[in-house]
Amino acid sequence: MTVEYIRYRIALDQTAAFEEAYRRAAKPLLASPFCRDYELSRCEEDPESYILRIIWTSTADHVEGFRASKEFQEFFAEIKDYVSAIEEMRHYHQVNKVPSLYEWAGGAAAFEKLFTEFYTRVADDPLIGPLFATMDPEHPKHVAAWLGEVFGGPKAYSSERGGHQHMISRHLGKALTEQQRRHWMNLLIDTADAIGLPTDPDFRSAFVGYLEWGTRMALTYSQPGMSGTTNEPMPTWGWGELHRPYGTS
Repeated sequence: MTVEYIRYRIALDQTAAFEEAYRRAAKPLLASPFCRDYELSRCEEDPESYILRIIWTSTADHVEGFRASKEFQEFFAEIKDYVSAIEEMRHYHQVNKVPSLYEWAGGAAAFEKLFTEFYTRVADDPLIGPLFATMDPEHPKHVAAWLGEVFGGPKAYSSERGGHQHMISRHLGKALTEQQRRHWMNLLIDTADAIGLPTDPDFRSAFVGYLEWGTRMALTYSQPGMSGTTNEPMPTWGWGELHRPYGTS
């Protein structure tokens, strides 16, 4: 991973417009398979000073991949008026960092093991088994890719399956019940115990926190009359919090 820092100096009468421009620019930025995370911060002591932090999969992916993509064109269209306000723009190699939830859990192998075992149990479950009676044999791998990406892993689900929009579409019209939602979540937690997913409090609180959020989102979108139209990028879950794209609700 590579961290890019961009320092801006923005006149006080332009700060509101600058922040709004980055709210819009966040969508194409985070839609890029090369961008892992992004944060815009404003200095408390010097309110004209801003720092943009972007984590890229690599410097080459940023310079050669992102800048040649349609996402860059959309991103740049929003922030081009502020290029002249840049004081510094450099890439930094991460020397020491907190591991992502994806890394802490054991990476792709851990998530594939989790969902392979989970859907084996689901098949025999009288409450939620019928929901997956016609399940694609590759479904466990797709869900593993989803959770891996949400927890900070590769953007495989976004690039291969259609991201958040596709996941929402898979729940439309299902009319799930609260009982099914809670049972799905509890069965997955039991499966996590069975396969040896980390049990430390910090990881498990983040893991269960995501399950609560994710299953309640699925429950909401599954109800009659709900539309699957959304332009929100993939959610990214960190240690104890959901990282929504900057400025979105």
